[in-house]
Amino acid sequence: MADVLPLVEARLRSALGEPDARAAVTFLGTDRIEVLRFTEGDVVRYATLGMSAQPMADPTAVLADPVKGPRAELVLSVRPGAADTDKVLRPLAVLAASPQVEGLIVAPGASLDVGGALWPGAPFTSVLVAESGGLVEDLELDEPADPVRFLPLLPMTPNEAAWKRVHGAGALQERWLNGGTDLRDPSRKSVPLD
Repeated sequence: MADVLPLVEARLRSALGEPDARAAVTFLGTDRIEVLRFTEGDVVRYATLGMSAQPMADPTAVLADPVKGPRAELVLSVRPGAADTDKVLRPLAVLAASPQVEGLIVAPGASLDVGGALWPGAPFTSVLVAESGGLVEDLELDEPADPVRFLPLLPMTPNEAAWKRVHGAGALQERWLNGGTDLRDPSRKSVPLD
């Protein structure tokens, strides 16, 4: 099968425009992960490139299938200026490498924790993985490969992450919606959870 990363980058460019910055991170024993930054108006988007090079495999499987299995890249959207959000590059690369390092299958509804602030001073230490297909359309690959899904990441405060573990992703998203929460605000407070 052809290398999927040029196709993935082309899809990101067609949906988000030309990246104005990119950084690469390589972790021991993993493929290189790049993070591309796209700036459009009052929104900055960070997209991973490299996570979809291999399909995510069930950690209990004896052998990983080199072709079949879910593939994804991660997309984070924030408003610039209020925080040094460019420091999110390494945490995003860590999340994108987690299928290779930890054998995780990243899917909508999952919580991913970075073990610290997403960027300096951020009130968020984890993200909720949202459904694909909105901002960047899924990229169909030749059979039998699964499509590449571009999964939006929604930053969560520690309280929101704890509440989500008890009540579920849908309930938290409903709270955000009912509360008029600006999920792109890099310094927003936790939604009321009482």
